[in-house]
Amino acid sequence: MTASAAPTLLGGVAVHCDSVVHLYSSPGGDVVALRGVDLDVEPGGVIALLGPSGSGKSTLLALLAGLLRASSGHVLVGANDLGRSSNRKLLELRSSAISLMLQDPMRNLLGFGTAEQNIEFAQREARRRRRRPPPWSPLELLDLLGMSSLAHQTVATRSGGEQQRVGIASAAAKAPQLLLLDEPTSDLDTKSRDRVIELVLEVHQQLGTTLVVVTHDPAVAAAMPRSVTIRDGRIGAEGRMGQEYAVVGRDGSVQLPPDVLEWLPAGTLLRVARHADGVDLRTPETESDG
Repeated sequence: MTASAAPTLLGGVAVHCDSVVHLYSSPGGDVVALRGVDLDVEPGGVIALLGPSGSGKSTLLALLAGLLRASSGHVLVGANDLGRSSNRKLLELRSSAISLMLQDPMRNLLGFGTAEQNIEFAQREARRRRRRPPPWSPLELLDLLGMSSLAHQTVATRSGGEQQRVGIASAAAKAPQLLLLDEPTSDLDTKSRDRVIELVLEVHQQLGTTLVVVTHDPAVAAAMPRSVTIRDGRIGAEGRMGQEYAVVGRDGSVQLPPDVLEWLPAGTLLRVARHADGVDLRTPETESDG
């Protein structure tokens, strides 16, 4: 099957996070993973969540998948408020509308099966939930994504990069409206990473699905049309077309870049000055010097 012959799909779904807080319980007290996250992704949008380990990005992905429920705030996928949905409804969504690929590719795959068999297995539950066949057969999907050579290869015998590619194809197999990928290029060399990036973008182009990619790799984030940096459980900055911007939260908060915080430490008094070209943040010393 060629790309031009691809059938009409469900398309993407909007994602909306409003003041999302998430806490993990621990013997020493609650650990705050997310601190008032606001995020909107349009239907069919592509976004990378960039940040170091422990920043909260994988927690946010788990909330979008309905694997966790936010401690407070709202997480909406389309018209579904995941925090208020029943466990049965969440299972139904993950079986059809939402698809998640975990970081370790073999956690997503049947190692003894071939790529074709893994895709067939992934499609089985979606077929039952939707009561209609998936838009492609396993072989058609592999051909569409340029992976025909892997169709009859046993997954456990393949390289890490090839396993990642089969994992992405399996996650995309049920044509979800929201595709979530957790570190799809982790532990790959540069060549394999670039192939996976190409595949991720090809999947989006062919499915029209909303795509959220979690990564700690700036090169992966830069390849996506939009990226959001998460620091200490908050949205820190947003990248668009190679330019980085600070983000004003719905509560008026702004996370300043780390290099700015070196000379504007916590507790610094600032005056917000509006002018014709924008807004300045000025310290009292700057104003007295000017």
